Amino acid sequence: MNQFWENEFVQTAGYYSVVILCMIVFLAIFELVTKYRNWEEIKNGNVAVAMATGGKIFGIANIFRHSILHNDTLLTMISWGVFGFFLLLTGYFIFEFLTPKFKIDEEIENNNIAVGFISMVISIGLSYIIGAGLSQINGL
Repeated sequence: MNQFWENEFVQTAGYYSVVILCMIVFLAIFELVTKYRNWEEIKNGNVAVAMATGGKIFGIANIFRHSILHNDTLLTMISWGVFGFFLLLTGYFIFEFLTPKFKIDEEIENNNIAVGFISMVISIGLSYIIGAGLSQINGL
C-alpha cells in the first residue's frame, strides 16, 4: 500500500484535490468578508470583482504552490497553506484600512476597474511575499 501513496501521480492528484477543497473554503471566507457577492457580480459582468477575485484565486494557488514545494507531508502542506491564506486575508484588511478616503468593497462592487486591478495586484504580490516566507520558515 505504501507504494500506492508514494506514487507521484497519486501524490499530485492528492495535492490537487486538497488545494481545490481549500480554495473553495477560502473563497467562501472571502465571500463572507466582502460586502458584495463575488459570483453574482461576475455573472453580471463586473470586471472589477472578476479581477479582485482572480487575484485572490491566483494568490491562494501561489501560496499553496510554495507550501507543496517545501513540505513533505500533506498535513504540513495544508497547515502552512492555511497560515498563508490568513496572511493574505490580513493583507486584504490592511488594504481597506490604508484607503480611508473610500471603501474598497463599495468601489469594487461599483465596477471601479482601477480598484479591482490594485486589489488583484496586491493579492498576487502578497502571495509571492508569503510564499517566500514559507520557503524560509521550512529551511529551504
